[in-house]
Amino acid sequence: MKTFLPPLGIQEEKKVLEEMQKGSLEARNTLIIHNMRLVAHIAKKYQNSEEDMEEMISIGTVGLIKAVMTFHPEKGSRLSTYAARCIDNELLMHLRNRRKVAREVSIYEPIGTDKEGNQINFMDIIESEEPDVVERMDKNGKISRLQKLLPEILTEREQEIIILRYGLLDDTPVTQKQIAGRLGISRSYVSRIEKKALLKLRENFEQG
Repeated sequence: MKTFLPPLGIQEEKKVLEEMQKGSLEARNTLIIHNMRLVAHIAKKYQNSEEDMEEMISIGTVGLIKAVMTFHPEKGSRLSTYAARCIDNELLMHLRNRRKVAREVSIYEPIGTDKEGNQINFMDIIESEEPDVVERMDKNGKISRLQKLLPEILTEREQEIIILRYGLLDDTPVTQKQIAGRLGISRSYVSRIEKKALLKLRENFEQG
């Protein structure tokens, strides 16, 4: 990891802040550069999130820049205190967005085709709004078929992860991270099991 400059002293930081408020871009850049060590320190908290550390530092730097641009020293707090919150918020927002996208990709991943040859996915099967009686009957048939397939082609662990992940028992989907914590395994391992199980379901759905 890169070596960052040490933070500014209280008086030096105060002087640079005053210069920035007068419009000095150099002062703004100085504040950013001397707080990069804080970004790296906060980013380290997320080392186990399987995110690239360089990318996390880049994301955290965005939060630092926002902090420098919106900091009001007259409120009495130190820039580092305010910046730490902004950096952490930026990183958390990034991780939440990544998880949301990953979950949407899984939910909409095709697992087979319907009688017209159109691709179907888990969202099609667990969709709650089905006003048409024929469509509702078709949906119920797919659900019954899915429930029958789960114990036939999936291992107990694969079944547990799929049921939890998509809320097949109580309509309450669970994140990969929550499943990992519950089962005492890594999130990446949960992801691999989920993908393998979906592949099995897709292949058998197409054969049925």
